[in-house]
Amino acid sequence: MLNIRRLLTGLADNRKVFHSEADFQHALAWHIHQTMPKSQIRLEFPVPVEHRKMYVDIWLPEQKTAIELKYVTQSSELEHNEESFALRNGGALNQKRYDFLYDVQRLERMCSELKLCEAGHAVLLTNDPLYWNPPGRLGTVDSAFRVHEGQEIQGKREWTYEASPGTKKGREKPIQLKGPYPLRWQDYSDFPGKPRGKFRYLSVSVK
Repeated sequence: MLNIRRLLTGLADNRKVFHSEADFQHALAWHIHQTMPKSQIRLEFPVPVEHRKMYVDIWLPEQKTAIELKYVTQSSELEHNEESFALRNGGALNQKRYDFLYDVQRLERMCSELKLCEAGHAVLLTNDPLYWNPPGRLGTVDSAFRVHEGQEIQGKREWTYEASPGTKKGREKPIQLKGPYPLRWQDYSDFPGKPRGKFRYLSVSVK
């Protein structure tokens, strides 16, 4: 079985930061190729679901494993291996949290309902502590989508009634998770002395 934590630890040895989510996706796929050279790897792979297609960020057909990635950043100017990285604000944390849990829901469906894969991994990599730190206040419109350290996600997750139409646009449907998934953040990389230079990741594995 693919060990996502080991792969990300190995990736961090050479790539501590990425320009974009697509950059992260390609770097991880290449690292998987180097680590598992006999494996077939597909990017943005179309999976047939009823009369439409659902695209998976990384698909390993031999292992029947799907990987969904999220890379969300705060603005920062960083240097790594003589390369400059100008990171932008990802913004809309509430919507990004929803999107991550939506990835988990999709992987659950692929594994348990559609029987398309045997394992799935949803990964969120960020340098924004607001994702992994507990909330400063309770009762926000996106409380059900919080993914901070120590949180456990399971069951129906939806916006509170105070959420505005603009906040929910394109994300109106509740998310239903089998779970439970205890959330444990892992350190990815660090740029000491640099503002927003610490990167951590959250991985949720589905079978």
